[in-house]
Amino acid sequence: MKICITGGAGMIGSRLTKRLLAEGHSIQIIDNLWRGKLENIANLSGFNMEHDFFNIDLSNPENQTQVVSILSNADAVIHLADIVAGIGYVFNNQYEIFRINNLINTNLFNACAKAEVKKIIYAGTACSFPKDLQMSLDSELKETQLYPAEPESAYGWSKLMGSLELQFMQERYGMQTTTLMLHNVYGPNCDIDPKTSQVIPSIIRKIVELPEGGTLDVWGSGNQGRAFMHVDEICNAFVAALNKENLPPIIQIGPNQCTSIKELVQILVNKIANKKIEIHYDLTKPEGDKGRFADYSLAKEVLGWEPSVSLEDGLRETYQWVSDLVKKQAVAE
Repeated sequence: MKICITGGAGMIGSRLTKRLLAEGHSIQIIDNLWRGKLENIANLSGFNMEHDFFNIDLSNPENQTQVVSILSNADAVIHLADIVAGIGYVFNNQYEIFRINNLINTNLFNACAKAEVKKIIYAGTACSFPKDLQMSLDSELKETQLYPAEPESAYGWSKLMGSLELQFMQERYGMQTTTLMLHNVYGPNCDIDPKTSQVIPSIIRKIVELPEGGTLDVWGSGNQGRAFMHVDEICNAFVAALNKENLPPIIQIGPNQCTSIKELVQILVNKIANKKIEIHYDLTKPEGDKGRFADYSLAKEVLGWEPSVSLEDGLRETYQWVSDLVKKQAVAE
C-alpha cells in the first residue's frame, strides 16, 4: 500500500513509518519540521529521503498544488500534522494553535478530495472531550460523550473541528475516514525542547539534568492525572485501522486507567532514575484537565486493539532515550 503520513518526522509519525516500512508498505512524508526531526527518519531502512520526504507547510494554501500531486499516488493518508505542545505553550498560544490547526486540516482534506484519496485516518485527541468530563482521576470517557462539545483548550477545539470536517467530507466524497482520539502519547523520538515538550519528556529531561540533591520543579499540585500511552501502542492502532474497512467516525485510543503526576514522578525518580532529589510542586503553574481515562471497548471491538505496554516499562525505555539524547546534545555543544 502507498501511504502518505503528514507529520511523519515526529514521534508518532517516525515510529509508524518504521513499522509500516517493515511491513512492506511504500511511505511518503509531509512535515514542515516544526517539532519533527529529520534524524528521526533519515536512516530508516527502505525510506528514500530525497524522493519521499517533503518539507511543506500544510497551513499555507499556496502549497495545495504540490500536496495534491504527492497525494495522487497515495492509497491512504495518515494525518498526524498539527500544532501541539506542552500545557504552557498550549494555553499561551490559543489563537495561533486554533487558526493554524484548522488551516492544516482543511487544506489537507481538500487536497485529499482533489487527489481522490480512498482512505484517511486522522489523529484526534482526548482534549476534545468536554472539560466537565475531565475533572477527576476516575473520569472514564466514552465516544458517545463527545457532544455537546466544550473542550477546555483551543487545541481541543481545533482537533474536534478537524474530526467534524472529516465526517462531512466522507458524506460528500465517499472515501473511508476515521478519527483515532488519542490520549497522552509518550515514548522515544519525543520532543524534549523545554518550550514545547509535554509532561513526560519534560520531567525526564529535568531529572536527567539534575545533580544529586537537586530540586525537581513539577507544574501544579501533582494531583492531576493523565492516561499515558506508549507510542508503539498508538502505532498498533493506526496499523489496525489501515487494515479495516467501514470504521466508525470516532474511535478512542487510550488505557482504562489514569495516572496522577505524583505517581508518574515517583516512578521516574525512585524506580528508574534512582536519584536522591527533592520534588517541588509549583502551584503557580497550570495543571490543565484534572484527569481522564478511556473506555476502549470500541477500539477492542472494531480494531482488536488494547494496551500492551506497562507504564513502567515504557517510561524506562523513554528515560534511556532522553538521557542518551541529552548527553549527545551536550557533547555537540
